Amino acid sequence: MSASTFTPAPWPRKLRSQEWYGGNSRDTIYHRGWMKNQGYPHDLFDGRPIIGILNTWSELTPCNGHLRELAEKVKAGVWEAGGFPVEVPVFSASENTFRPTAMMFRNLAALAIEETIRGQPMDGAVLLVGCDKTTPSLMMAAASCDIPSIVVTGGPMLNGHFRGERVGSGTHLWKFSEAVKAGEMSQEDFLEAEQSMSRSSGTCNTMGTASTMASMAEALGMALSGNAAIPAVDSRRRVMAQLSGRRIVQMVKDDLKPSDILTKDAFENAIRTNGAIGGSTNAVIHLLALAGRVGVDLTLDDWDRCGRDVKTIVNLMPSGKYLMEEFFYAGGLPVVLKRLGEADQLHKDALTVSGVSIWDEVAEVVNWNEDVILPVDRPLTEQGGIAVLRGNLAPKGAVLKPSAASPHLLTHRGRAVVFEDIDDYKARINDEDLDIDETCVMVLKNCGPKGYPGMSEVGNMGLPPKVLRKGITDMVRISDARMSGTAYGTVVLHTAPEAAAGGPLAVVQSGDMIALDVPGRSLTLEISDTELAERLAAWTPSHERAESGYAWLHQAHVEGADTGADLDFLKGCRGNPVGRDAH
Repeated sequence: MSASTFTPAPWPRKLRSQEWYGGNSRDTIYHRGWMKNQGYPHDLFDGRPIIGILNTWSELTPCNGHLRELAEKVKAGVWEAGGFPVEVPVFSASENTFRPTAMMFRNLAALAIEETIRGQPMDGAVLLVGCDKTTPSLMMAAASCDIPSIVVTGGPMLNGHFRGERVGSGTHLWKFSEAVKAGEMSQEDFLEAEQSMSRSSGTCNTMGTASTMASMAEALGMALSGNAAIPAVDSRRRVMAQLSGRRIVQMVKDDLKPSDILTKDAFENAIRTNGAIGGSTNAVIHLLALAGRVGVDLTLDDWDRCGRDVKTIVNLMPSGKYLMEEFFYAGGLPVVLKRLGEADQLHKDALTVSGVSIWDEVAEVVNWNEDVILPVDRPLTEQGGIAVLRGNLAPKGAVLKPSAASPHLLTHRGRAVVFEDIDDYKARINDEDLDIDETCVMVLKNCGPKGYPGMSEVGNMGLPPKVLRKGITDMVRISDARMSGTAYGTVVLHTAPEAAAGGPLAVVQSGDMIALDVPGRSLTLEISDTELAERLAAWTPSHERAESGYAWLHQAHVEGADTGADLDFLKGCRGNPVGRDAH
């Protein structure tokens, strides 16, 4: 839907929350009376919009550890606009602490939060997010319920500094870890550097998954313009929270819902934005899942079609040299969106939560640093979108991030060195007798949505020490796993079907030759069709299988990475019926 075709609903009208609080029946007095034990006066229940502030704050989600104070600014904005804010703590999937991987719990969080929205008296929702999986899970939940919703992210942490070097959280973790294995850095220095990586509240300060998904929310139109890049500790982050609190009240009055905003045009804008910022490959899975929730037909082919000709113009780690602080000072995502619009790579009339088009939001912005946000005639990478590879090794597709890859490896043929799972990799990678050199292709199996389970960020396998000591920093790596948005390298990810589902990856053997051709978008296991069929016919699953609990539910119902790795019974917008009062 374009901004010009959206028509606000008439106001005033009966709100959803009035099914709980309106009138003087026994049931409404029951609901309203209990709320009053918190000291709320009677007139707050008179039909004003009730706004749920869905807060993913948790002390075990350090990226979101400051969201409690940010929620107070959202509340202030809601009060100012005549709404009634209620803070609701919700499932928080921490990238830092959840095992086996936070990705396994993205869908659980989305399911739990969907039912939190559907089953409680909210007329609108503020999605207070930060850490990688919290942004997609809350947007998926909001899309499933389709009540007016706005995203407020916690923002990135400040730049890290170590011995005169700009240090990016995550990116330098991988870099320094490899340097220790190569004998170029001592363990003591690594421990000292640890203190420099995360020196303030907020998410990763690189263009990792958290900042990517914050940018996706803004590019989709689900957050106010400028939201993505403001540092967590900058006072303007709190201003953004308060303005969003004001805005959600008007969105409820206008009945401006996710389904009005999350159109095919909006998703295409986000895909092109991801290419321009050098965003995380994780965005592929999250946007596919979100599109499935709102009922938009989005595929891997859309990612390749829309992103192939987009230039990466944001000079941030892991692809470039700067961090999110500089990105914000340069003008942030609005500058990138303006550049896309000027290149006719933006659907300018796509509607946003502000009630106006995305182009109206960004047409007048200024780029304050052309070394951070580069001109299109000297981009960081000519083709920055996500490359979607297909072939007999990935019949349903695999992805690679060209802006993070080594150009000389984008066309490569090498001998496979196979690791059956992540434990096999860990047991053998440091063995000096491992038959591997820099020309080989490292292959990791059984790390997809069903296999890990949950699809962990282990796709950017560290190189063997004996290769690192040669000064080699990159090799071709292929898996059905994911990769951290802060990581880099020539890494083929999300190979589908995954090994645990009996995809061709499951039957790759050490010594097989594999050909990677990123310009040609192909990934080929060089064996005959007959031999591949024979291997697949003889294959039996070897991955660990859960027998109970959520892990069982996840393995039984999770779809492939090629469609977003959502649970099959959660697809489509199911709306927000009030349901029958039990009292």
